[in-house]
Amino acid sequence: MFKILHTNGKARRGEFKTVHGVVQTPVFQNVGTIAAIKGAVSTMDLKEIGCQIELSNTYHLHLRPGDDIVYKMGGLHKFMNWDRPILTDSGGFQVFSLAGLRKITEEGVSFSSHIDGRKIFMGPEESMQIQSNLASTIAMAFDECIENPAPREYVKNSIDRTYRWLERCKAEMSRLNSLDRTINKQQMLFGINQGGTYDDLRIEHMDRIAKLDLDGYAIGGLAVGESHEEMYHILDVVVPHAPEDKPRYLMGVGTPSNIIEAVARGVDFFDCVIASRNARHAFIFTKNGTMNLLNQKYETDLEPIDPTCGCPACRHYSRAYIRHLFKAKEMLGMRLCVLHNLYFYNHLMEEIRNAIEEDRFEQFREENVEKLAKRI
Repeated sequence: MFKILHTNGKARRGEFKTVHGVVQTPVFQNVGTIAAIKGAVSTMDLKEIGCQIELSNTYHLHLRPGDDIVYKMGGLHKFMNWDRPILTDSGGFQVFSLAGLRKITEEGVSFSSHIDGRKIFMGPEESMQIQSNLASTIAMAFDECIENPAPREYVKNSIDRTYRWLERCKAEMSRLNSLDRTINKQQMLFGINQGGTYDDLRIEHMDRIAKLDLDGYAIGGLAVGESHEEMYHILDVVVPHAPEDKPRYLMGVGTPSNIIEAVARGVDFFDCVIASRNARHAFIFTKNGTMNLLNQKYETDLEPIDPTCGCPACRHYSRAYIRHLFKAKEMLGMRLCVLHNLYFYNHLMEEIRNAIEEDRFEQFREENVEKLAKRI
């Protein structure tokens, strides 16, 4: 399923074959939490801007419209008219963010819906059943997202429980994929490494889950308040313990500079809401750094957002016009900026892949890490 085509240092250029198509890695997954990219971006738009994988969320789709409804509609691919891979997050992060509304047991988590307050239970089996109904390409295992910082004893108990949950996820997915009623009988399972900021616990957990021979391995519990240096240190520590022949996914990360640094450490998959969320507030990523289109200096600026960019916004509209749309509270401004930022991220990944193939990734890294983080 996963083939490494070329390496340059620790950076890996690969292909990941799925029932819904081949993914070129490293890859950025475009976040459509409730089966839609916020900012009025359609699945047709996603193809135009180079999106390879769309990511949706188990928790949110379970609450609305309900995974039973999506199942009746033929699964998430048919429901949202998207024929490329979809990864569904297990809902673990969202459930565990409801700190005052949930109770953790060995079986799973009881919590109250943030929409209407109704009581819900989710454990490994329930998460797999929901994701099977959604019929995504890749399902994420149900894990406990640990607060950072957290006491060492709590983290140790948590990763032990998350490992037991992962074993249950694997068994339940195997059962579900064997059923006649299942839409996607080739649904894949990625496990999630946890362990807070404790090096030895991270390594211990990765070593244990690596033995389960899953389809991919994610690193969770980062980008939750720790410094960039702490995150890079954890990657340095734990990535060498992930299987070399399986994709590695850094969950919820991040800025363009974060992604380049993580690729340098051997990571293949990424996702983050920052691209679309920032765009909805006129905060833009470009090849020369970030810019805020609401600044007055762009009021009469006839240049495109980024003269070197080929996205729909840059091909047809000026900074001045898009700024006007935001000031006038016209949705088109938000839509154009989301299209731009997602195009930027998807094509940044293409540039990274090319740099690895051509054995110049380290040069690309040196030229871009600081530049892309700069505010224009």
